[in-house]
Amino acid sequence: MTDGTHAGRSIFLVGMMGSGKSTVGRRLAAALGREFVDADKALEARCGVAIATIFEVEGEEGFRHREACLIDELTGQPGLVMATGGGAVLREDNRAHLRERGFVVYLCATVQELWVRLRHDKVRPLLRTPDPRRRIAQLVEARDPLYRECAHLVVQTGRQPVDRVVDVIVAGLPAGVGRAGAAPSPDAQSRHIAPGTSPDDGRGRTPTL
Repeated sequence: MTDGTHAGRSIFLVGMMGSGKSTVGRRLAAALGREFVDADKALEARCGVAIATIFEVEGEEGFRHREACLIDELTGQPGLVMATGGGAVLREDNRAHLRERGFVVYLCATVQELWVRLRHDKVRPLLRTPDPRRRIAQLVEARDPLYRECAHLVVQTGRQPVDRVVDVIVAGLPAGVGRAGAAPSPDAQSRHIAPGTSPDDGRGRTPTL
């Protein structure tokens, strides 16, 4: 499924935890009439336990192995919108599967934006540290180059309404990806949402990231 013109080519969202992958992914799938899959939720359903429990029992290495097997399977399915876990890009084989088998969108957010969204999170294993904000900064520094390595499109989410983020992603999809008959925008490969920009689309009550 490496043919970029294949109508069933899946769309994969990558980015840090808290970047809005699941929220945007559901809305994007609805807009395109596609099936949505949250890779973390799918892994929990398959294992029958929460990701935090997998970390506790098998460690991060065990979790990453299970995650890689699932990503290999899901990236082989056509027509999906899939939100990946924040650390899915750590493995080279995952990055290759994502980029070669689908269209990858990196939802990018600053450390401060992520901290505002995640500061009350008590569930994510990687944030169970004395200084979670510093941990977020470390993760962003380590992972940002990997997200960019496998991404076909980078979208700066900021505090944008979810529908606005979806609109920009749809406009950035190449021919053959997205809705049947949808044409890509002239600058499809380089569109970004600038942090702090207020969209003039009259949807002020739309949920924001």
